[in-house]
Amino acid sequence: MFSRSCLPALPGGDLIPAFSLQRCGGIWYSKSRYREVLRVLGKLMPNEFVESIHHIDPEELKKRKIRGVITDLDNTLVEWNRPDATPEVVEWFRRLRQAGIQVTVVSNNNRERVHRFCEPLEARFIWAARKPLGQAFMRAVRDMNVPIEETVVVGDQLFTDILGGNLLGFHTILVVPVAQTDGILTRFNRLLERIALYWMRRKGMISWTNKS
Repeated sequence: MFSRSCLPALPGGDLIPAFSLQRCGGIWYSKSRYREVLRVLGKLMPNEFVESIHHIDPEELKKRKIRGVITDLDNTLVEWNRPDATPEVVEWFRRLRQAGIQVTVVSNNNRERVHRFCEPLEARFIWAARKPLGQAFMRAVRDMNVPIEETVVVGDQLFTDILGGNLLGFHTILVVPVAQTDGILTRFNRLLERIALYWMRRKGMISWTNKS
């Protein structure tokens, strides 16, 4: 039941008719604004959701004509505070190369952190990437000489990896964070993620495929 006090007003004081409103997050929106909210939330949804990178099979990627992988580092490949790759990560990189798939690590972290991790793997890397901005993603595909449609973006964060990849048209794969803790700069993003995921579940928008 609507009361006049709960109806939003247009400029000039006219009330928006109740039949033109939708509710999201306890807030009443006009239908056009509501559709815009859903569109923005849609950009946060990955195409796939898996437990870890080790559930991403290089041979399956090859069958899907994927020739490039852009992956995050911290809490995607290893814990954010682990300096070096684990044997399992080394093996995953080896299998990707064996399948003819190039890999670029794209991280928002600093050069020292990313270089130390990637150098033993002989992996391309981009540091201080400023995800979700698109420059680092586009530089990665240029360096690999692989088109967007033949590249997947892998990461553990909706507001950096998935949003950035989706905005440019990449196929995006969300993984569960390797660790339950985060660096200081990531903690605010995690709070936003929890809020976004809550409302997406409420609206039945969670529709990605879990292949784990």
